[in-house]
Amino acid sequence: MDLRSFVPALLLLLSLATVFAQTSAPGKECEAKNGTSCEECLKKVSCLWCIKTKTCVTYPVKTILPPHALCPLNDARWGLCWMNFQILIITMAVVGGIIIIAFLICLFCCCKCENIGSERFQAKMQKQANKTKTKQEERRAEMKERHDEIRKKYGLNGQNPYSRFA
Repeated sequence: MDLRSFVPALLLLLSLATVFAQTSAPGKECEAKNGTSCEECLKKVSCLWCIKTKTCVTYPVKTILPPHALCPLNDARWGLCWMNFQILIITMAVVGGIIIIAFLICLFCCCKCENIGSERFQAKMQKQANKTKTKQEERRAEMKERHDEIRKKYGLNGQNPYSRFA
């Protein structure tokens, strides 16, 4: 078997094993850590530590925020023992807002700069087209003048017999 096909197969197998290991006993693993410390409880990502009751519970995924009956937001710890859930939510909201505002500012500035660049380019092309048109008109006038001089020289000032076909 080729090494290139072996590595993705091994990664897939390991990721599936990790998923099955984490979902094998979803409700019992966190509750088994009741009476331990916050650090011990939060080693598992799906666990929530409540300081008020000193209990380790499975994070209620169906409700985005843990209900007040389970644990008040000030006393809930998830991810880090030193940061309560309320501060975590506020911090994430502020950082998310800053990222969205920065994205919108960049988007606005890039579009504005792009329009300015295209306007400059269009103005330059228009200027060049006008210059070319002016030169062409000057050449036409010169050619007509020469043709008129040649007609005058050879006495062909009359109407062109082929003009009615044009």
